[in-house]
Order: sequence, then C-alpha cells, then structure tokens
Amino acid sequence: MPSDALDDTPNHEAEGAHELDTLQPPAGFRDSVGDRSSYATGQSFGSSTPLPGLNLPYQEPPTPVGPQESAVLLAAKEERTAAASPPIVDHEDPAAREDGRKKRPWILIAGAGLLILAIIIIAVIVPVYFKVIKPHNSSASSSDTAGKGGGGSSSGGGGSSTSSGAAPIPTGAITGGQGSLITTDDGTTFTYMNPFGGIWVSDPNDPYSYNAQAQSWSKPLNQSWDWTVDKVKGVNLGGWLVPEPFIVPALFEQYMNDSSIDVKDEWSLSQAMANDTANGGLNQLETHYKTFIVSVSWTYILKAFQWARKYGLRINLDLHTMPGSQNGYNHSGKGGQVDWLNGVMGLANAQRGLDYMRVFVEFITQPEFANLVPHFGVVNEPLVTTIGMDTISSFYLHMHDVLRNITGIGAGHGPYLSFHDGFQPLSTWAGFLPGNDRMALDSHPYMCFVDQDPSPISSQHTKPCDYWADNFNTSWTKFGVTTAGEWSLAINDCGYWVNGVGAGSRWAGTLSGFSGTTGGDGASGCDTWNDWQTWDDTRKADLQAIALASMDALQNWFFWTWRIGNSSVTGTVGAPLWSYSLGLEQGYMPADPRAAVGVCGGGSPAGALTPLQTGGAGAGDFSASVRNANPWPPTNIGGNAASDLPTYTQTGLPIPTLAMPSVSATVTDKGWFDAADTTPMFTPVAGCTYPDAWNAVDASVPPACSGTAQRRVRNVIPMPKRTALPA
Repeated sequence: MPSDALDDTPNHEAEGAHELDTLQPPAGFRDSVGDRSSYATGQSFGSSTPLPGLNLPYQEPPTPVGPQESAVLLAAKEERTAAASPPIVDHEDPAAREDGRKKRPWILIAGAGLLILAIIIIAVIVPVYFKVIKPHNSSASSSDTAGKGGGGSSSGGGGSSTSSGAAPIPTGAITGGQGSLITTDDGTTFTYMNPFGGIWVSDPNDPYSYNAQAQSWSKPLNQSWDWTVDKVKGVNLGGWLVPEPFIVPALFEQYMNDSSIDVKDEWSLSQAMANDTANGGLNQLETHYKTFIVSVSWTYILKAFQWARKYGLRINLDLHTMPGSQNGYNHSGKGGQVDWLNGVMGLANAQRGLDYMRVFVEFITQPEFANLVPHFGVVNEPLVTTIGMDTISSFYLHMHDVLRNITGIGAGHGPYLSFHDGFQPLSTWAGFLPGNDRMALDSHPYMCFVDQDPSPISSQHTKPCDYWADNFNTSWTKFGVTTAGEWSLAINDCGYWVNGVGAGSRWAGTLSGFSGTTGGDGASGCDTWNDWQTWDDTRKADLQAIALASMDALQNWFFWTWRIGNSSVTGTVGAPLWSYSLGLEQGYMPADPRAAVGVCGGGSPAGALTPLQTGGAGAGDFSASVRNANPWPPTNIGGNAASDLPTYTQTGLPIPTLAMPSVSATVTDKGWFDAADTTPMFTPVAGCTYPDAWNAVDASVPPACSGTAQRRVRNVIPMPKRTALPA
C-alpha cells in the first residue's frame, strides 16, 4: 500500500507523528492547496516519441554544485504506461505515451548538485486492500477504542487476534488487531481499523520482527512469499517523496507564470526553485521531501520499511531511473535523450547504474529485510526500441551475474529481480535468458494512451478481461512471474495534466500531434470525467466494474496510484481516475479486491510455475550459447562499437553502504549483506574527458586516454556463487 494508504479518514487531516505511524507522508504532502511546501505524489506518463510541443524536457541540466554523486537522497516517483494498440492491450506502447508520462515514488541517488540519477519506486505488496488506521479523534477516548471491534489488544498489551487465521502474537510484543489503540513516538494515539483480521506488531525488544499480518487470509511476514500460490494486490506510493505535475500540481502551479523556465518536471522545477531565493530556493525541496539532502532522506525509506513491517506489508522496491535516462521521459529523472545503454555515454551510465543496484540489493538481502522486500525492480520502463533488444539483453545477463553474485543462487537467496517489458509485447520475453534465477517481468497496461473509445462506459466493463487476461496468463506460463506494476481506472486520458503540464487530451481533441479517435465531445469533453463530485451511482458502479475486471485479468498487480494531490487553482483532485484513495471514499473502487475473483470467467488460466522459474534446479545455469549471444559489454551501443566508448573504472572510493535504522536491539548487519563484495564504485578515469552524461547521444566519441589510465576499463564479475537449495 502507499504511504497514506492505511488512513481511513476521508479528509486526511492527520498531523505530525500520527502520519508516521499511519503510513502517511508529512502533512504538507496531503492536499495543501496553496502551500509551497505542499507534499503530493508524483508520476508521469510517456511514449517513445515525444509529440511536438508536448511536455518537452529540460534543455540543459543545471550545473552540479558538488562532486560525483554519492549521497543517497529520498524522493518518491511514479510513472504511467499506455496500452500498445487500440483499444487496449497487454502493455504500453512507447509511441503512445507522450512526454507527459507518469511517475512513481522516488529514492534518488543524487549528487551534492541535486541532480536525479536513480529513482526508487516503492509499491507495497498487499494481498488485499484493507483499511487499517483511523486517527483517534477527539470524540473517541482510550476506553472507547482499546479493544474495540471484538478482541484487538490495546497498544500496551499482548492480546490475541480476532481471526483464527491470524499470526500468533509474540509474548511481550506491542501489538493489536481491529480497534486497538496505537500510540506514536510523541504520544499521539489513533485507532487501528482493520476489519479483515490483520494484526500490527511493534516490539521494541524485537525491532526486526516479522510477526505482523496484513489480514487473516494473507501470510504474516514470517512466512516466505510463494509465487506459486500467493497473489499480489498492491497500490503504488505514487509520488510520495518526488514531485510530479500530475500528482502534485500545487507545487508546480506556483511557477506557471515564470517565463524564464518551462517548468514541466522535477528537473525544471528544481531550476525554478533554485532561482526562487525569496521563497527558500532549493530549500523548498528539502521542505517538500522532509529533508531532501543526504542521509536524512534515506531515513524516510527506513521509516517506510518500519511501517510495512509493523502492519505486515511487503514491499516492491523499484529502481525507477538510470543515470542518463533509460527512456527520455520526465519520470526518468531528466526528460529528453536516452543516454543509458545508448549514445556515447551509454556504457558508462550503465556501469554507474550497476553500482546503485548493488547498493540496494546488498541492503535488502540482509536477513532483517529479506522477507520485507522480496521483489526488486532493476530498471523501470527502458525504451527498448531505442536501446535495442540485443543491448539490453546483454545488460540483463550481466546484471543478473552481478546481483546473484551478492545474493547467491536459488529460492530464498535474495529478492526476485524484476525488469519492465520495455514497451514490447509480453510474448517477446517468453523464454528470455533461459537458466535465469528468479527474474520477474513487469508490464504496465493502460487503456487511455491510445485512440479513445467513445462508447458508453457500461459497454466497456469487460475490456480488461478481453485484452489483458490471456496475455498475462500466457506470460506467466512461458516466462514466469509476471506482474502489472501499474494500471489505473483511466478509460480515457482526461485528467488535469495527465499528459503533461499545459497539455491537452486525446479525448477532447486538444493534445498536440494527436490525430486519432477522440471522445467526440469537443474541447470541454473532459469536464464530466474530471468533475468527480457530480458522478452518480451508475457512473461509480461502472467504474468499479472495470476495476474488478482489471484486478481479475491481471491477477498480480499494483494500482497507480494511491493518491492525487489537490490543485492550488481548483482546490480539488483533477485526475480522479488515478486515485485509489479517492475511489474508496467515493465508492468507485472496491474496498476488497477478493470480489474480483472470477469476474473474467476463468478462461485460459495460467499454467503452474516450474521449479526453474522459482529458483529450483537449474536456476542460475546459463548455457555457453546464452552467454555467447549476450556478451558484456555488448558489441554495439547506440550505433557505436562499444569498444570505442568511454567507460568508468572500478578504482574509486569504497562503494557507500546504506545506513541501518537506529534501534535499541543489537544490530549485527551494517547495511551490506555480502562481506566479500568489496569492489570499489565506478569512477571517471583520471585524465579522461567525458561528454555530458545526460546529453551525449550526438556527442563525438572522445579520444582514447593515454598512459596507464586506459579509458576502456572493463568490469569483470565472477560467476554467481552456487548456493545449496533449501532442504
């Protein structure tokens, strides 16, 4: 679930420490209409080919004010995807996604110059949506709430769960079930509302406890996730810590009259803020992120881990952007060019990206986090049509070796390694890299970024079943674990800034460069879709029917996104079809996704996963032919011989580790799982001149370095360690 997904309060007015325990972002994040420090979720949408004049990215990157990036900063980004062909398909077509793409929560690995290099999306795995927390309001006393709901323990006692299927409550733990009272660090209290039989656990004597359980029919964290039987029902933390126009319009609206900078993404927003010294300059981002600089931001990721652990949630951690940008969309950190695995700096940027992957995999593979984060997305939405299938396949095999050399091989050794379909049909990836150890495929099906369907919404209920179910089931059988990392209720592309700041829509016929089918209602055609306050029960029932069909068709999914912030101009949510929380409040999203089971009729069910697809016998064994077909570095990158391109060298500083949380119990690990992994981080070769890493597609290949500092340094990674399979 998202950061505030567990709040049951319609107006989302919780404050201070309460929001920490309710999985809510700071108060400023929640619908601050006129406040510059307003927090809101961030996302974007995109296509492989930017449409003319549409949300075009930053022209020049701001000049870094510090040395090579090494600090870990926190934000939270998100992104959207489009269907590939009318009316809706199993994946998004990059050519339909425009520059006004969507994004997700981000964790930034950025330099002192605050440039975004890598972004992490946290999508919390929840077997089923549930309402967990309701702030303890003034009308409810401790005596009213403690134990309310039939048996939940108060925050001070042991107690037992209300459900026979719930996990046993550890002796001495601070825990409770439905109606129990939770006390935050500052003494604020609120009531835990979970009618589905889950329990929370927060034991200061066992800070890494895995005993919490989201609901009675899902596994507590102390039981391993089993993809052969368990289903993912999740909600993305859309833009919790990273601003994006579509999700947090109020933060951008303050600069709409700034003629000096076209503010359309976080990069240009940062430029505008840097010039806005009267209002705090870039300190506005620090306020926005609740400490945007260095280690404090990592503290928020640790807090998210703490929340998830407390309430029995699992996390899908996704590396959302790559150095240089893997797709040229604004949600990749910097819109414009694709300079990751493409262009003159494509190889060097890929090397740097591997460092980031190592850091996060080393952290989440530690026993304190392994059950909490069983799924790691290595690269979000790379533009395969630009990068090339051969090039990205070589990278994925190399990435597999690097990361499995850390975790070991076989079930129970590190997270599943997930990669996005790259806007290719799911069938493209059938049998990909045979012998891989627990690689997972991520696809982002959307209905809205193609020709619009003006037929009555009542006739569109089965669209997800008709266009998605078979494709996802087939991929599950022929590839292995396949998830829908993003989807929404948007049956059209209406919604404030959904296609980018100031962009129109396909539905209304106002999107520049679009000449396909519109909604037929003219320039004001989106009004009825955006004005959710006027929707009647019939409209809401139709939307809920589409939501249920989507859930059943996709099987394992993460909705995009939990929350959309208010516009400072209208004072309300302008993209209601993308907000799960608003849908719950207004009744057009189902409170219990179990109601979706069987909606699509159960035709063409997915086959059972094989032992090889889940880390069994043969996992991690690549044949010589597979390795020969996917060399690293690849033969060609962006039309250049890879052997001619500049690279970095792994002779830099020791790779930085992520800090462990401060807890009262003894901490045995130090943020790094594999003590044998001591290779330094990639760093520029002394004496070499490199092109701009974010603008090097058309750059000249620099001359080779002379002397002992060779420009083309190659990283040799030993084969993954063989790890005995569980007995």
